[in-house]
Amino acid sequence: MQRFGLFCIAGGLAFLVDAGVLYALTTWAGAGPYCARLVSFLCAVSTTWLFNRSITFADTRAESSRWLEWGRYLVSQLGGFAANYFVYAALVWRMDIVGRWPVLGVAAGSLAGLVLNYVSARRYVFGRK
Repeated sequence: MQRFGLFCIAGGLAFLVDAGVLYALTTWAGAGPYCARLVSFLCAVSTTWLFNRSITFADTRAESSRWLEWGRYLVSQLGGFAANYFVYAALVWRMDIVGRWPVLGVAAGSLAGLVLNYVSARRYVFGRK
């Protein structure tokens, strides 16, 4: 349960990165909310990978190159991202308030992908020494 709690802390940090990058891109760079979300996701997933490899799964991390591990982590998070992005996009499309405040969609999407991301990270990336 402690490991899942740490994973949630990583997710909280990633939420801040995700929402911050999304806000910066949509507000100051004039990017649309859908493309900006793809960039913000890459920043957020990199944040969770760094936190999880260093803290959450530090004792179970496999010995391999960091780039290979980051690649495996990114691929392992795609299922959660699909759920996350689907919820985000549906809310931006269907709810005016989320269109005005996309961070609300980021929060809902993050919750949608949390458990799937945890299971895949634990099993496929950090599951063996």
